[in-house]
Amino acid sequence: MGAVRRTVVATAVAATAAVGVSTGPAAATPAVDTVVNGALSVTPLCQGTIDALIIACTEFEKLTPHFPLMLDLNPRGTHLVVLGAGLTEDGKIRPVLEERLEAALRAAQRYPESPIVVTGGVPRNGVTEAQAMKDWLVVRGIPPERITEESQSTSTVENARFTNDVLLERRATGAVLVTNRDHLERAMINFRQAVDARIPVAGIVAA
Repeated sequence: MGAVRRTVVATAVAATAAVGVSTGPAAATPAVDTVVNGALSVTPLCQGTIDALIIACTEFEKLTPHFPLMLDLNPRGTHLVVLGAGLTEDGKIRPVLEERLEAALRAAQRYPESPIVVTGGVPRNGVTEAQAMKDWLVVRGIPPERITEESQSTSTVENARFTNDVLLERRATGAVLVTNRDHLERAMINFRQAVDARIPVAGIVAA
């Protein structure tokens, strides 16, 4: 794994140099992290087919709540993907999921052309996670036709696999995942594996 990490570090330095950003301590700001993450996300390491490289590249990224560069470069083709979390027994949204939705809402308002996918099954009281998330966003002003539901998944791996089908059908050019910090790294690895190097995958940390 040491050789893999050295490859990732060398690629990060090269990517940073390519966009003209210093890697010194004085430059360790969220904006710099966003640029470096954006450059890494389109390398054959993060956007590749070798699991060891995908894992090492993703672990090397510094995940932040800032909006990834791909949303600025191609907001219409980049899809916001909000990952579900278990509902209460009566089908209500728990605080951890509301945090994800609040972060997704901020991104959706900033990038009004970006389509949204809400992913999560596991119905409670007849309501899936995806349906509850869509309803939450619609109440707050997001047009329902902008949101696609993926209501079959029961795990993060299934979130990735089933959402990939949606992204493929919609010809997405990229995906930005929205979930909590302790979940995002694993989710990005799963999604990067699922898309099979077809599109880049980035993430937003929900507060």
